[in-house]
Amino acid sequence: MVESLPDWLVSALSPPRLNRYITVAQGQSSTAVRLYWWNVEVCGALYGSLHCLELALRNALHDQLCRKYGRSDWWEAAPLSLQTERLVSKARKKCERGGSAATPDGMVAELSFGFWVSLLSRGYDRRLWVPALNRAFPHLDQPRKSLYDGLSSLVLLRNRIMHHEPVHHRDLRADHAKIYRMLGHISPELAVEVKMMDRFPEVFASRRETLEGTRPTRF
Repeated sequence: MVESLPDWLVSALSPPRLNRYITVAQGQSSTAVRLYWWNVEVCGALYGSLHCLELALRNALHDQLCRKYGRSDWWEAAPLSLQTERLVSKARKKCERGGSAATPDGMVAELSFGFWVSLLSRGYDRRLWVPALNRAFPHLDQPRKSLYDGLSSLVLLRNRIMHHEPVHHRDLRADHAKIYRMLGHISPELAVEVKMMDRFPEVFASRRETLEGTRPTRF
């Protein structure tokens, strides 16, 4: 229970957030805190590869759409759905805050990971995938649907990480492998480079000793 934890920790992290971990730890508050810190650590370990995947994906899709429509602001010409147009409008408004112009580079950076993945959905199969976007994945060895499903699951993982939510319950080894599989469809060379700084295997391997208490809890 949170009552057994230091006041400063409960105040900083909040009882509702800590109680979620205490429930998983079957009431063992010290184990819950170790799990919390491990969750923070593993999120950090996954961030780098997700960061590179998101950048590679959006740049690859943007490049192909620029070629297809012959303009860097391709969203003004592409047959987008109403929901996708709303996301473009939202990004444009953010870019224009303070009186700045919405440049193509600014728009590409502002549009979310989920936006880019949505362009690979079934609704865009004939409009965007067949004529252009399939070329963004020169090493793809699976159907568009499998690519879309895999990337969609990684959008959920990325959002949980960025919103400081628990990810410890997921099959993180499968998630980690999926990141590299998706990245390899775009650029195997980048996938190799990213692995050079990847700390996930080390952090994941520390989970057991973290939960068993062989690593110290700092309170």
